[in-house]
Amino acid sequence: MVYTRLTKRLIVGALATLCITIAAWTGIAIAAEPGQSKTAGGLTVYLGVLPAELVKGPGPHSAEKPMHGRIPKGPREYHVVAAIFDAASGARVVDAVVAAQVSGLSLSGPKKKLEPMEIEKTITYGGFFDLPGRDIYTVRLEIVRPGATAPVTVNFKYDRR
Repeated sequence: MVYTRLTKRLIVGALATLCITIAAWTGIAIAAEPGQSKTAGGLTVYLGVLPAELVKGPGPHSAEKPMHGRIPKGPREYHVVAAIFDAASGARVVDAVVAAQVSGLSLSGPKKKLEPMEIEKTITYGGFFDLPGRDIYTVRLEIVRPGATAPVTVNFKYDRR
């Protein structure tokens, strides 16, 4: 997916603003949040979940393509983003196939492929999900690298109460 320099700056700026705001509200550093990074199967995965309205992208009359093929609608849509690294070397993983399933406590959510996103020469994987209510969600990531015999599965909790 190709982004213009302005869109990259808007996305990075929105993410930075969100992180700073949350850190100020909670009094903790976002990177220190233990539930937002996990290591399994030789991979270290960092998870981000933020309201999709922060990353809406281009307007309806723009020639630029919207992120993940569409412009999110409604206050219940969230952008799930995963940054994946080799746990031993620290190198960013750029060749994985990543799927996510976001489920509330009482319902199993849909499984979707997360798309690789290049922003400022780094690759993360992301997609939009509908989180319909105040709940504790499980974000299950399945990561498959070329040549792997089995996927690496990592589960995160996301509290939206």
